[in-house]
Amino acid sequence: MLNNDLFSSYDLLPNTWDEMYNNDSKIRTQYNIINFYLQSTSPEVLFKKEELSRQLFMSQGVTFTVYNDNEGIEKIFPFDIVPRIITSKEWDKIDKGIKQRLTALNLFIKDIYHDQFIIKDGIIPADLIYSCPYFLREMKGVNVPHDIYVHIAGVDLIRNNDGEFYVLEDNLRTPSGVSYMLENREISKRIFPGVLPKNNIRSVSNYPNILYKKLQELSDQNNPNVVLLTPGIYNSAYYEHTTLARLMGIELVEGSDLVVKDHVVYMKTTNGLKRVDVIYRRVDDDFLDPLEFNAASTLGVAGIMAAYRKGNVNIINAPGTGIADDKAIYIYVPDMIKYYLNEEPILKNIETYQLGKPDEFKYVVEHIKEMVIKKTDGSGGYGMLMGHEASDAEIKDYIDNVKKKPDNFIAQPILRLSTAPCCIDGKLSPRCIDLRPFALAGRDGIEITPGGLTRVALKKGSLVVNSSQGGGSKDTWVIQ
Repeated sequence: MLNNDLFSSYDLLPNTWDEMYNNDSKIRTQYNIINFYLQSTSPEVLFKKEELSRQLFMSQGVTFTVYNDNEGIEKIFPFDIVPRIITSKEWDKIDKGIKQRLTALNLFIKDIYHDQFIIKDGIIPADLIYSCPYFLREMKGVNVPHDIYVHIAGVDLIRNNDGEFYVLEDNLRTPSGVSYMLENREISKRIFPGVLPKNNIRSVSNYPNILYKKLQELSDQNNPNVVLLTPGIYNSAYYEHTTLARLMGIELVEGSDLVVKDHVVYMKTTNGLKRVDVIYRRVDDDFLDPLEFNAASTLGVAGIMAAYRKGNVNIINAPGTGIADDKAIYIYVPDMIKYYLNEEPILKNIETYQLGKPDEFKYVVEHIKEMVIKKTDGSGGYGMLMGHEASDAEIKDYIDNVKKKPDNFIAQPILRLSTAPCCIDGKLSPRCIDLRPFALAGRDGIEITPGGLTRVALKKGSLVVNSSQGGGSKDTWVIQ
């Protein structure tokens, strides 16, 4: 018996690419896998599967923290049971595009902290670099192991109404979300038993093993001691820190667990001090070393930067990588690809306006209802202005604030994010999505996990997918 009720209220949004249906309202081939399953499953069974997913997330403690009025509220991460499905041809382009992009970004970071040819050749203005809060003068002239600055990256992609994938932003400092990708897949295996192996869906489950291998390879020690440095239980991504440390079989440490002696980092244990060779840090640059950055920080380790410069410990990602994921620098990534690699970008940027330029500021203000304005150092969906949703008073207040430091803001056209079917109140309904694939770079090159985290704007009509702003996620299936 076919479950047609599930699809009865699926209204395609105008001028929007839908992942499941084409413009003729026909199912795209890759979605036949899940369509047959959904059509032949009763609403009662689907509801039970939704309940099972919620219970599994709760029992596993899959949470994130939202900060409101300086108070942290822990929430279960919302999960939609209908997977997002990507063809192997689409994935091949994403894979090549991200590898190209990260190769150029890594060369850019090395160049900025050494010869600065890209500035001397007039590709990027010097003041943009030196005014960036993520540029670390302490990294100038520092040679990092194997010339790898970005070991772990999460690149946010959206599909526009032309069907093409565009890069929304590059997350290179302490990219998060990979634990949700892993947990989503485990949930899918439970609620769709047999469906994944039968349809040759590519695995994401070996991410922790690949990460651990690449971290080990970065040290010249025979059996390097790798640890994960967390800011602690009050960090919004603490669940992820504990998950990754457990899956890699390494110690989860806080700053107080480490000490530097004679430019070597040690971990305190019940048997005395044990040398640490590689640190996968989830602590921001500012808090990494109180002797060189924020003196009040208790999250980092005094002297860790001196040990790093001596080559006695490797820090992942390298300090100072934030210079390459600042939203003001994002504009120049296509130029970097052409400059360093002599190639055309495989994945395009979204058209972006620098509000520090008077003519671009004027254009954005005149077209404010079609724009989203973001802080160049913002994240998590905080501090944005969505022009089409804001009142005239809100727009005026925001623009007045922008005028104080226009260089700190960029603007982009409000795009038509692609939609995917979500199970809402027992019916399938389209919701806007993006995609964060995760990349790992090591001595033997870059590997992209085939899938990534698909984030969903669960509120009808919303374009904001961030979990901190009411978003959720779904499993991402890449067909072999």
